[in-house]
Amino acid sequence: MERKTVLLRFAAVLAGASIASLASSETHAQTIKGTHLPADLRIVTQRMLDLAEGDGNNFLHPNHNYKQTRFYPNAQINTANVRRLRPAWLFQVDVRESLETTPIVVDGVMYVTTAYNHVYAIDAATGEQIWHYKHRIGPITAYCCGPNNRGAAVYDDLLYMGTLDAKLVALDAKTGKLVWETQVADPELGYSETMAPVVVENKVLIGTSGGEYGIRGFLKAFDAKTGRLLWTFYTTPENSVGVWATKDATGKDLRRDIAKEKEILAKIGDPYRWLGGPVWQTPAVDRVRRKVFFVVGNPAPPLDDSQRPGDNLYTNSLVAIDLDTGRYHCHLQYVPHDRWDMDAVSPPVLLDAPDETGKIVPAVLHAGKTGYVYVHRREDCSLIRYSEPIVPQENMWAPPTPEGTRMAPGANGGVGWSPVAVHPGLGLVYALAIHQPMTFHLQSSPYPGGKLWLGGAFRVSPADEHWGALVAVDYRTGAIRWEVKTPQPLLGGALATAGGLVFFGEGNGRFNAVDAATGARLWSFQAGAGVNAPPASYTVDGKQYIAVAAGGSAQLDFKRGNAIIAFTLVE
Repeated sequence: MERKTVLLRFAAVLAGASIASLASSETHAQTIKGTHLPADLRIVTQRMLDLAEGDGNNFLHPNHNYKQTRFYPNAQINTANVRRLRPAWLFQVDVRESLETTPIVVDGVMYVTTAYNHVYAIDAATGEQIWHYKHRIGPITAYCCGPNNRGAAVYDDLLYMGTLDAKLVALDAKTGKLVWETQVADPELGYSETMAPVVVENKVLIGTSGGEYGIRGFLKAFDAKTGRLLWTFYTTPENSVGVWATKDATGKDLRRDIAKEKEILAKIGDPYRWLGGPVWQTPAVDRVRRKVFFVVGNPAPPLDDSQRPGDNLYTNSLVAIDLDTGRYHCHLQYVPHDRWDMDAVSPPVLLDAPDETGKIVPAVLHAGKTGYVYVHRREDCSLIRYSEPIVPQENMWAPPTPEGTRMAPGANGGVGWSPVAVHPGLGLVYALAIHQPMTFHLQSSPYPGGKLWLGGAFRVSPADEHWGALVAVDYRTGAIRWEVKTPQPLLGGALATAGGLVFFGEGNGRFNAVDAATGARLWSFQAGAGVNAPPASYTVDGKQYIAVAAGGSAQLDFKRGNAIIAFTLVE
């Protein structure tokens, strides 16, 4: 497929115009020499990464900063002028498939990844391609929910990406040439890499996908210069049984048969070697306390619990470990012994929040598939509060059956993998929610050795209405402040800005800006394909841009596309 950069003549563009209508209007494809060339690229230092939270020029982390707040501090685009936001350029990648990447921007150079592990460097002011790297995927891959990649990480003069064949590659950020690659895990056993890694103190941290294939999950640290393995934390410890919990983190009855599970444990032993526990999303890093916070996904197989007695630690948990050694610090398990694929997948966020007494403490927040936003103490992972339900909860924790048991939320959430955004001045977190009830069908099967292993099936309930909502939750109290409902489930991510705005996309192609305080919809653009990726913002030559990928979603089968679109203000 031919790649194109489209430069749009602003006078001909309407705020609600679609890509299709733009193509037929007075617009011209031009070849313009980029103003931000690789030779201009500054080395990304540890100090730059540490100060990213206040950086109103770059977008250096997949979620903007180590805390993962996705709050961009530039207010040039704001509630008063967002109606004048127009496309600045559109770049078409070579792969027309799910686009879930967050653009990384360094000194006017943008880096984006695609499905099947392509990487592009683009002039962030003009949309001109600088270089293109295509990873040679090996003959064996096993991955869930589409051939996705959620983004890259940058450090020094290198760019890092995980691959579908379970490798970590390091590229020269100026040329796109491969510097080194290392095998993270064995794809024949069901491992793959779809998350965006994070780099800190010469360590590249990357987890693994594959919870549906009977893997043993982990988070690993590699030397950023050489690719040498530094440490491994396994998300399923050798003693994964736990405390035989009978309730979830909010006190709901899990309807477990503990006596039967103990009989199974006596027969088969601890199942930790194939218990699942993927790490789907980028960890947060507490630089002061030198701790890494991440969430762990589903046990394997997700639906059939007959071969995994116990709480199945640390699946469906928030986990904190030591940055230097990878040693365990603390955890809290949201759904012990999960039988509904209610895994923790949305990236955790570090912030300060009041505890039960009103004292402000270092906290960590996670928006769950269960439909709750959880707020924890960073010190010991204990739960401070959980929000009002942001989606309907019906028949929760009813055991799957061969004929099917209906429950809401369904296996997509709640909040799926979508990153939340935080507005610290308002005390709000913005979560993309899914209402999609499902029936959970049980069908026991033995471990298949690296092949798909669900233990049954979860099926969308056709009789139910399905919808999405951008929900603003006060993380200081757990109360819902407002919501914006959408006709389809929401999957992608949010971005909050100092201009009082929240940006998010929809599967029907709409890319929106709403008032961060009220949820009032202030601007919308039809991108022509599902906007199912987290937005980013950056500034070049004093001009602020908002960028997002429009490529649809394999997971929810939203319309595919291949566009990266950057927007800016026009007079």
